[in-house]
Amino acid sequence: MADIKKIDKIVGVKGMNDILPSDAPMWELFENTVQTVLKSYGFQQIRTPIVEPTALFARGLGEVTDIVEKEMYSFTDSMNGDALTLRPECTASIVRAAIEHNLTYDGPKRLWYSGPMFRHERPQRGRYRQFHQIGAEALGFTGPDIDAELIMLCLRLWDDLGLTDVKLQLNSIGDAAERSQHRIDLIAYFEQHQDLLDTDAQRRLHSNPLRILDTKNPAMQEMVDAAPKLLDYLGAESRAHFDGVQKILNHNNVPFTINPRLVRGMDYYNRTVFEWVTDQLGSQGTICGGGRYDPLIETFGGKPTPACGFAMGVERVLELMKANGEQHQPNQCDVYLVHQGEAAQLQAFVLSERLRNAGLDVVLHCAASNAGGGFKAQMKKADTSGAAFAVILGEDEIAANTATIKHLRDGDGQQSTVAFDAVPDFLVDEIVGASGGDEHVHDAHCHH
Repeated sequence: MADIKKIDKIVGVKGMNDILPSDAPMWELFENTVQTVLKSYGFQQIRTPIVEPTALFARGLGEVTDIVEKEMYSFTDSMNGDALTLRPECTASIVRAAIEHNLTYDGPKRLWYSGPMFRHERPQRGRYRQFHQIGAEALGFTGPDIDAELIMLCLRLWDDLGLTDVKLQLNSIGDAAERSQHRIDLIAYFEQHQDLLDTDAQRRLHSNPLRILDTKNPAMQEMVDAAPKLLDYLGAESRAHFDGVQKILNHNNVPFTINPRLVRGMDYYNRTVFEWVTDQLGSQGTICGGGRYDPLIETFGGKPTPACGFAMGVERVLELMKANGEQHQPNQCDVYLVHQGEAAQLQAFVLSERLRNAGLDVVLHCAASNAGGGFKAQMKKADTSGAAFAVILGEDEIAANTATIKHLRDGDGQQSTVAFDAVPDFLVDEIVGASGGDEHVHDAHCHH
């Protein structure tokens, strides 16, 4: 047999991170909270592929955007020559799916999604090459009410996650004709101050001047602050829509700041745009951004359909949760099953399945290559598992057809001897009692 050469150590792709078991509880807490909130507003989940035709994003996001120009992971399918791209965002995918499957034929739809997105950027805190987004898209709603609802949905989520330092910035970028007039004046203004424009701004001057307003360059701030403001160009309809959003938010005591420089990086937005920002994450202060994108569905060949949505960066929200003191400790199970001897091991399997049938999470001790299987070593494992109880089966217990149950978290480590068949009911009562009736126990399964 040929020698099997030891391959060099392989590490992950830069900026694409592993989510380890120690991180998972925080992710689960966040995802479960988001799912609960979205469901409470009537949003239904949609899942789209990670890979889409490159043209979808080039057309949807705009050829002259940083994402399309510099950040997309695009490639040619070697099997058939198709131009494909790993999705850098999900709105374009949702719109493609809505048109392809005629999702709005029977009326408007509230949709939400979650999953990984890909952009070839310089990795930094809260900004990675594979990052995760959760977003909502409301398709087919015309009025300012849906814009306000999406904003209030976000507010409820921050509240449920215990995030306090998150502030809402709001703006309107009007409709195409209003932006067009503003753009002409904006270019003329920037041309008068060409000596102050940095390389990025020079490049965008005639292709995407709105993005210059979003500059982070301190040397340009004063000049940009004095640039023509899009809000001054709004016509009656755009103004009424923007006033409508503010009226609902004010009536519901939702605090916000109007930021006339707030724009979105994608070409498809119109009217309401908003961002949720924090000063706890350094330069990556935006944790959620959204707005209205009425023209997009028609741009993709669908029937004219108004739409509004948002996307939040999961990694950034998790960073903020940690900064706010959220420490979701890993808790593997409710019960850790300790056993000594062959007969006890066989009965431990029987008991662990019965406990799971009763709705409990159970870790059954199994032999490990790097740890002793003695009673003391097993009890140490039980303690570090986060379990509330250790259930012990040894020779004495097998002889008496009982189990010893030890409190690991409270009750000063007290132990009880319980008949083998009564263990599931005993533990369910203990766990429900300890949680004050707020049952953790899952729905029991009916295995016989």
